[in-house]
Amino acid sequence: MVVTAKRPESITYQRKDCITFRKTKEKFGGLSNMAGGYPLVVNGLKILSSEALYQACRFPDLPEVQRLIIAQRSPMTAKMKSKPYREQSRSDWEEVRHKVMRWCLQVKLIHNWEKFSNLLLQTGDLPIVEDSRKDDFWGAKPQNGDVLLGRNMLGGLLMQLREQIRRKEITSYSTIEPLTIPNFLLYGKAIASVSVDKYDVFYVALPAIEEFFKEVDREITPKEIAKVFNVPAKLMNRWLNHASRLGKVKKHYKPIRYSSEPQLKLLESLVPQTSKVEG
Repeated sequence: MVVTAKRPESITYQRKDCITFRKTKEKFGGLSNMAGGYPLVVNGLKILSSEALYQACRFPDLPEVQRLIIAQRSPMTAKMKSKPYREQSRSDWEEVRHKVMRWCLQVKLIHNWEKFSNLLLQTGDLPIVEDSRKDDFWGAKPQNGDVLLGRNMLGGLLMQLREQIRRKEITSYSTIEPLTIPNFLLYGKAIASVSVDKYDVFYVALPAIEEFFKEVDREITPKEIAKVFNVPAKLMNRWLNHASRLGKVKKHYKPIRYSSEPQLKLLESLVPQTSKVEG
């Protein structure tokens, strides 16, 4: 069942009577589209955040822009990379963006079921409000004292999702169907239904982690890497431990830090170098 939201005018909220979120490191920061640590897969493509997916959906006819956005490690950077191309957003973006956001949140939920559903249910029956200094469409802006004013469309979608979880209208085994809007494409291909079949969050993040180590080429702490990917340090630590066991990165001790796996560099150095012959 798909819940359709009516788009309200601005609503006044009392902060003390709501669950609010602004910074991703806060208790309910995972509700934000800017929160890292919630990777997902669409059309077999590994995407690090719902924000990257949402922004990519602006540009169905610009697959290179979609690639640029999805390649970013942080949700905020993904958003910033979309800005120079905003004038080339799909012509009906203002009409469909609410539907696109709902779909992105549903994909985020089923691919991070335990973590995201638990966070949503922890909000109880309180209104969920994005506390935003700039955006009173997706969130609500602070007014005098503890008052927030805005349309809070993101908060409304999260509350709908919370209710769908309670009613078991969405479960960890649900299939999220593509939107029935024209030109719903990713990299030039129609977006297919999304499920959790053969899905593992770690393996979504792993290619980006490997690429990161190729670029930095030095020992680095889990905390530093977590900051780059905008995910909790504990989560990154688990990912790095797993990557180390797989031989993808090298773990060092006292203090704990990681680097690219030296065996890979050794193998590369053993490959004979061919000389170029001029014709």
